[in-house]
Amino acid sequence: MTGAGVTERLTGLVGALRAHGLRVGTGETVDAARAVEALGLADRELLREGLAATLLHGTGQRPVFDPVFDLYFPRGVGAPQGEPAADREDLRDRLAAALAANDQALMGQLAAEAVDGFGGYGNSPSSDGWSSYQTLDRLRPQTLLARVRTSIRAEGAGGSGFTDRLLDDEIRQRIEGFRRQVALEARRRVAERRGRDEIARRAIAPTADRVDFLFAGRAQLAELRRAVQPLARKLATRLAARRRRASRGTIDLRRTLRGSLSTGGVPMRPVLRRRRPVRPELVLLCDVSGSVSGFSDFTMLLVQALHDQFSKVRVFAFVNRLDEVTPLLVHGTADPEGLGTRIRDEATLTGWHGSSDYGVALGEFAERYGDAVGPRTTVFVLGDARTNMSDPNLPAVRQITQRARRVYWLNPEQRTQWGTGDSAAPDYAELVEMHECRNAQQLSALVGRLLPI
Repeated sequence: MTGAGVTERLTGLVGALRAHGLRVGTGETVDAARAVEALGLADRELLREGLAATLLHGTGQRPVFDPVFDLYFPRGVGAPQGEPAADREDLRDRLAAALAANDQALMGQLAAEAVDGFGGYGNSPSSDGWSSYQTLDRLRPQTLLARVRTSIRAEGAGGSGFTDRLLDDEIRQRIEGFRRQVALEARRRVAERRGRDEIARRAIAPTADRVDFLFAGRAQLAELRRAVQPLARKLATRLAARRRRASRGTIDLRRTLRGSLSTGGVPMRPVLRRRRPVRPELVLLCDVSGSVSGFSDFTMLLVQALHDQFSKVRVFAFVNRLDEVTPLLVHGTADPEGLGTRIRDEATLTGWHGSSDYGVALGEFAERYGDAVGPRTTVFVLGDARTNMSDPNLPAVRQITQRARRVYWLNPEQRTQWGTGDSAAPDYAELVEMHECRNAQQLSALVGRLLPI
């Protein structure tokens, strides 16, 4: 590979990482170029670790970096050497042997052969592609577990039931590793046809903080919950800095002009109007129905982790009935995975049906918990504002806004979806300040900007 080719691949890698939200500056890029020069291209895994060390700011970015690196610095180019795999059973036999020996190099070679032999689709050169799903569906590596176990046990001593379970877990991990190699190989072949930049943009899963709350899977939501405490520490530092700046106060013009009389009218010593250091109060109204529940759970955990920044925090959850869940959050921080289940089991959130009804829930809050809102209170409403065609109860929202210091609405749906179907978002947005909040990255920015000080 020429020097220009290496430079083009490195800049493409950096651009793809930036497109996925990773902060990679000019300094990191220069360091990466020096790493390539020092390490060379002979040892691909050494190059991977060198670029990761120079470009990344934490291990949490590796799930994005590794597949992007594999696109721009692939293990091979074009089809695998040798004859294409035509005999499925022969390939399965060789794969079973490779899994038993845990031969990573051979498994990589077999993954390339499998994609080339069984993953192709299309009838013309312009439409041909490669599918990891099709490859794995035809090869079915998961059915090799018993054969691999027998092969391993034949080479060593037989074990107890406990050791057999450990062995099965180890074999499953090896099979999963092979499946990842097949996916990597299929992605590489498609990238050669359609272009690395497009595949890096479309086929690489984003980091958990950039995944839409409404489409996040269980594993991504679990990763977000684990990230609550570090994110809360960053936001607490940011809020404390804002509070220090605000405590200096604004200029008291009258007293400043009066003091300037001694200097001939020149305001040499500005007089500041000092603020009283009073911590604000916070109230959360959280829709915990359907796919919105993941968004609400994460936000509740984040606010609970920030509770020291406020004099009082009260949290209310609803579907079509509303109940206070503030005490449950104390247990939720210790077990963030079970927060949603705990709320649904111990709080009264539904009446005679299980669909969302914002009008009833907001009216119940205004009637039963009106004393929770005062002139020092900031209210956050979390939800998609989809009322299932029921009355949105705008008078109740107006009553809350009249009592509170500020009211903000965080909506996890795209702004283009507001007002479609049963969405009452435009009606609510006329009364309260509504913000699109689709992922943890947006939530972090909004919380840091909107939370009172």
